[in-house]
Amino acid sequence: MTAKYSDDEVEKVPEDSTPVNDPFGNEETGEVKYRVMKWWNAGMLMAAENVSLGVLSLPSAVATLGIVPTLLIILGISGISWYTGYVMMQYKLRFPQVHSMGDAGELMFGKIGREICYVGQILFMIFLMSSHILTFTVTFNTITNHGTCSLVFGVVGMILSFICTLPRTSSKVFIMSVISCTSIVVATFVTMIAIGVQAPDDVVREITTKVPFADAFLAVTNIIFAYIAHVAFFGFMSEMEDVRDFPKSLAMLQIGDTTLYIVVSMVIYCYAGPDVESPALSSAGPMMKKVAYGLAIPTVIIAGVVFAHVTCKYIYVRIFRGEKAHHMHSNSLIGIGSWVAIGAAIWIVAWIIAESIPVFNELLSLICALFGSWFSFGLPAMFWLHMNKGEYFANNKKKFLLVVNLIILGIAFTICGLGLYVSGKAINESSSTASWTCANNAS
Repeated sequence: MTAKYSDDEVEKVPEDSTPVNDPFGNEETGEVKYRVMKWWNAGMLMAAENVSLGVLSLPSAVATLGIVPTLLIILGISGISWYTGYVMMQYKLRFPQVHSMGDAGELMFGKIGREICYVGQILFMIFLMSSHILTFTVTFNTITNHGTCSLVFGVVGMILSFICTLPRTSSKVFIMSVISCTSIVVATFVTMIAIGVQAPDDVVREITTKVPFADAFLAVTNIIFAYIAHVAFFGFMSEMEDVRDFPKSLAMLQIGDTTLYIVVSMVIYCYAGPDVESPALSSAGPMMKKVAYGLAIPTVIIAGVVFAHVTCKYIYVRIFRGEKAHHMHSNSLIGIGSWVAIGAAIWIVAWIIAESIPVFNELLSLICALFGSWFSFGLPAMFWLHMNKGEYFANNKKKFLLVVNLIILGIAFTICGLGLYVSGKAINESSSTASWTCANNAS
């Protein structure tokens, strides 16, 4: 029997309530325990996952769209992301057995829905991992002045990331996430200072711009990319001591990342002007961009590791859930060996994708359109519709939220359809001859 709570009862869940059908089973006697995270641990993990490569593409988005449109889009997407994250917490409380988007898909659409959502989320996070391998090659090509073949840097990045993925519990990844967040903040502030010092007096700053639709929407998807961490939220909630603390984690994430995004994107654009590079660290000048990329190395690796860890956990839980759950809580050959094998497999696939689509903005846009549109916007809206089926017009609050969630669902369709068009067009024009090459991919 599944414990269920209505939207109005979410805050009234008894303090001593135990989730039914918990994905990790009984942990009392296990060697490895998973449900140990405090709300600030989860918030930092979410920040490490979210505040990474997305922030590096935002200044170029400002250069394309202009200051005012970019600011409005950042604030709008942040608000929607905050709301959809809260809806996911409501869904988790309503159905405690949900550990992944696949579990949620099964509740809404049956076995077919489970497989579609499960495969989709795995591909989504592997694509995100690939974006970090790509950035790793750009980073070391920049620092070493293309010291060796880009393919070699890609392999090195893959191996380092795989090693960092070996811990099985999210609590152990928490320390790395703190380092990751510190790394990207320091790197971006060093970049802002360097660009400000060397900026010419005649920099052109556009409040609004006129650009082709494809270029404009490509920039919009790069902004949305900075808010597509929702795919991992169910996994993080499953490892929290108390899921009802998730709103604190969510607030920590949304306030922190939105503030950082606005400051970084506007300052770098205002000093670098319309010719700002993407990733933005490349605009810091010949010497300082090497320093900035060096400072960003922990983020380049660790943020990808957070995605990999969540991906491994989804596959791991699906394999051992139920009667075989004891393997997840033991240090046996099967328990450890399975985790290592899963990690190696997904990082190899991520490396293949990174070498196949080696262009930063276009890869981010493709990920956003194909996956982020649904996992951060479309599916959470469907969760609300599923939880409130038959009660859409029960009161004015329900009617208002029905309209809100239908609008969000429409936004997801728009991002997916138009995003696939503009990213596909850009990839075809930018990278058709650049895949699987030793050439320098740094600006």
